[in-house]
Amino acid sequence: MQENERIIPAKEHVYLDGPKSRGYELSFAFRVFKQFIKGFRTLHFVGPCITVFGSARFKEDHPYYKQAVEFGKRIAGMGFTTLTGGGPGIMEAANRGAFENGGQSVGCNILLPFEQHVNPYIHKSITFEHFFVRKVLLVKYSYAFIIMPGGFGTMDEFFETLTLVQTKTITQFPIVLFGKEFYKQLWDTMEDMAKRGTISPEDMNLVLLTDDFDEAMDHIRHYVKTNYQVKPRKRRLLFFEKR
Repeated sequence: MQENERIIPAKEHVYLDGPKSRGYELSFAFRVFKQFIKGFRTLHFVGPCITVFGSARFKEDHPYYKQAVEFGKRIAGMGFTTLTGGGPGIMEAANRGAFENGGQSVGCNILLPFEQHVNPYIHKSITFEHFFVRKVLLVKYSYAFIIMPGGFGTMDEFFETLTLVQTKTITQFPIVLFGKEFYKQLWDTMEDMAKRGTISPEDMNLVLLTDDFDEAMDHIRHYVKTNYQVKPRKRRLLFFEKR
């Protein structure tokens, strides 16, 4: 079991079943609040992060897995922490690339009945009960986002992050969509959205579609250096955080 990880009982799905008693709703809100506080305490000192999103289903012999390892290695080389969903596949690969190359590696895992076990290449891990809490934490501590090939969950993470940047809810952090062949049809759909006016043409500039590691990392490096002076947070333990 990784640091800061604990076993969470099987999640209840009734919270999406419409209005419940006031007591249940208050109890649910308090459980969500506790998850957020635990997440803030766990991740407050992990350092500036780059989040890598991608499928949990690729094995270590798959080209996409190997590419994610390379991204973890390069993120470590920039001095950033690699942050992922903490599970197998692309997440494991990115964590592994950082872990094996002297970088910090952190995972925000999710409690699921399948697929999602914590990978072994993590220095610090936390497991969440609800996706929406987990996604907040995966975005909150990152300066850039790399979207590797993935399924429904990856698309959810990509479009939610993109929407937050598009609407200026978060600062215009760089988003890299990696895999031109995999994402060709998605990119064509996004371009069609721009043509039909459902998004602005300039919204396409919020995402870099590439197959090139150097282009991806230079895009991130340029943006971070131009807009920020990244410094470690001072270690004032307001919420009894662990160092």
